[in-house]
Amino acid sequence: MEVTREESAGVELPIEAVRPVRPGRWLGAAVALLFLVWLAYTVIVNENLHWDVIVAYLADGRILGGLWVTIQLTVLSMAIGLALGVLAAVMQLSDNPVLRGTSALYTWFFRGTPLLVQLIFWFNIGLVFPTFAIGVPFGGPKLIEWQANAVITPFTAALLGLAINEGAYMAEIVRAGIRSVDPGQREAAESLGMSHRQVLRRVVLPQAMRVIIPPTGNQFISMLKTTSMVSVIAGAELLTVAQRIYLGNFEVIAMLVVASIWYVVLTTIASIGQHFIEKRFERGHVRLSSRVRRNLSPLPSKEPLPSKEPLSSKELP
Repeated sequence: MEVTREESAGVELPIEAVRPVRPGRWLGAAVALLFLVWLAYTVIVNENLHWDVIVAYLADGRILGGLWVTIQLTVLSMAIGLALGVLAAVMQLSDNPVLRGTSALYTWFFRGTPLLVQLIFWFNIGLVFPTFAIGVPFGGPKLIEWQANAVITPFTAALLGLAINEGAYMAEIVRAGIRSVDPGQREAAESLGMSHRQVLRRVVLPQAMRVIIPPTGNQFISMLKTTSMVSVIAGAELLTVAQRIYLGNFEVIAMLVVASIWYVVLTTIASIGQHFIEKRFERGHVRLSSRVRRNLSPLPSKEPLPSKEPLSSKELP
């Protein structure tokens, strides 16, 4: 067996790889493209959709008002849910069994009951607690008292239902993110004299955010669409407004298309924001695959490659 000079010198020779032809892929792409063109044509030329009505109501003041309520519910519910999730996750990772049990009970109950049931319950909370008061507990005197029906408006009930339910899911996401951080990071920070709160705020959470952000972004996008369930308690969000309009003009499909278009716009904007936030938290993190690829790649050589003449028996090592 002849050994070339390149092989004996350990120089990697370029590999001339030929990509095989895959006609099945091109056929599948052509079929998918044809289907998309046919679907777009069918939707555009369909007279039953009433595109003139859709265009007229896209920027209607009532629709925009419902859109603003949807944005408010989404942002506030996610902010409160994230705060509850962080608190519940920290409690669940605590050494105190009472805190762990309380957090586990919270996540178990609100993840185990349907969101629709929770929304209806909060909207009718006045049937259980007619008044809310601040004072001495266990039958003591009341300092301030409110009527439940005056406090729990449809917006408040929707916010309570969405935020508390979201907090139960965010607790599991945050807990998984915290557990993804190497325990050695916590030990190193504690060896520097940091308190438990400082370790969590300065060391653990910043590293856990890289794991927490992607599912949190998905939860935010899901929340944008979940707000449509508030229509069962007349929450004045986007779908509720669209329903009120089509009850008057009987353009059911057209108004549902209007609401769907705005939901798609909101989710698209949220997806773009999620992409940039993920890139922000990816800074300074070198992926293992790229690091291994860089370490294993041969160094470029400026010297010309030796000839491919086979070595004689005297030149072999």
